Amino acid sequence: MLKLYGGARSRASIVKWYLEELSVPYEFIQLDMQSGAHQQPEFLAINPMGKVPAIVDGDFQLWESGAILLYLAQKYGKMPATLEEQAQIIQWVIFGNATLGPGIFVEASRERETPKLLTPLNEILERQPFLLGEELTVVDVAVGSILAYIPMMLKLDLSEYPAVVTYIQRLSKRSAFQKAMG
Repeated sequence: MLKLYGGARSRASIVKWYLEELSVPYEFIQLDMQSGAHQQPEFLAINPMGKVPAIVDGDFQLWESGAILLYLAQKYGKMPATLEEQAQIIQWVIFGNATLGPGIFVEASRERETPKLLTPLNEILERQPFLLGEELTVVDVAVGSILAYIPMMLKLDLSEYPAVVTYIQRLSKRSAFQKAMG
């Protein structure tokens, strides 16, 4: 059975959410980050960086939430057949981790980056319920989880982005989201 390693309040919840969406059985191993369990040799053998999340799937080990999401999409999800469509999915997952997350959650750049990031997302979500169209994909888990953290962790006024607000609400009502992130 796939093992997911994470902390009580960590990005492991994003991976949990996708595992729940896919109905993939997994064991969640919660590390006591306060006591430094993520810095112990047993865990460092899985992720030498000492960060969560990480997974062990049989003999295979992987860390970094975006890489894990893409692996799960390839193995258990619905990855498209063409290289171009796959590249678009990879683009969005990297965007969530490398651009959207820091743009929103790094205080020094938040005021400047928020409109640059949320305006085009709002425009996309005015046209369709999910980022790539009519169905939830790994892209929505990667990007949607970052957006869903905004009302949980920040006091940002999102009223200028009503489609983003509706999207966050739509995602947060999903049972898999509730189990993992709620």
